[in-house]
Amino acid sequence: MKPRIALLLGDPSGIGPEMAVKLLARAQNLDAAELLLIADPLVLESGERIADLRLNPLRLDSLDALRFEPGRVSLLVQNTMQGRPPVLGESNVHSGRASFEAMQLATEAVRRKQVQGIVFAPLNKHSLRLGGLEHEDELRYMQERFEVPGFVCEFNITGSLWTSRVTSHVPLKEVASLITGPAVQDAVHIIRDALVSAGVKAPRIAVSGLNPHAGDGGSIGREEIDIIEPAVRALQSQGIDARGPYSPDTVFIGARRGDFDAVVSMYHDQGQIAMKLMGFEQGVTLHGGLPVPVATSASGSAFDIAGKGVANVEGLQRAFDLCVEMARPG
Repeated sequence: MKPRIALLLGDPSGIGPEMAVKLLARAQNLDAAELLLIADPLVLESGERIADLRLNPLRLDSLDALRFEPGRVSLLVQNTMQGRPPVLGESNVHSGRASFEAMQLATEAVRRKQVQGIVFAPLNKHSLRLGGLEHEDELRYMQERFEVPGFVCEFNITGSLWTSRVTSHVPLKEVASLITGPAVQDAVHIIRDALVSAGVKAPRIAVSGLNPHAGDGGSIGREEIDIIEPAVRALQSQGIDARGPYSPDTVFIGARRGDFDAVVSMYHDQGQIAMKLMGFEQGVTLHGGLPVPVATSASGSAFDIAGKGVANVEGLQRAFDLCVEMARPG
């Protein structure tokens, strides 16, 4: 059986609708899964116009009427734009509401067991908040919707290299207070389990330090000595191949060389900058710890090129492929 995947257009004011239309126009993707597109037709039409492609979706009025036909996308029709075509290139409440309500419907479809995964084109967190999101990010929103206790984390994937992080979308001034031994161990455990599920039998995991030069023996901070190194030793005692803490400015050199399968960073930009430099257009973001795979491209909403028809779809294609593989029954 093919997995059923909910697909979201992302922020209507960005490149998401264009990318999603390009993805859905590829016949092999329609063959790979049964696809539920959740969108306002005005946003879909905007994406079609920009991509210069036309889809032929099967229109549905509610999740209760969900059905699929071979070779077609099923479109769950929203009316969140209320007749207003998307304004391109800026955050605004209408686009934020459209993307947030599409996410609500996608998580409802998961809760009903109508789909086994979610793929979304690039969102914009500021727009989401304008549209009603009150959580730190979409991952924490989904964690609550799916009633998932404990630690969840974004994974960023470029080629065969994965990353997780101890802290995510929080102000930088708060990061140090959130670095704890249990949090470091959680970030290692969650990515190790995901890599094993993806077929890596014995993942090699590098743990970054927090401070420049990993604290330089305590002269530039003691988090490495007091928190991170003891956490790594505890993980090793559990039979996990965790190593570090490594200096943040060199750990990705070894990772790129193939010394590790994953890097655990301490905060968002510590890992994201390196990963995006290594493969921005092909990068994938996977939400770890949820009951179903949720994936997107690593690229953002890219307001500066919205409407120009030049958005690269390969990162979203890789996210789609990974979600389909992980959601496949059996």
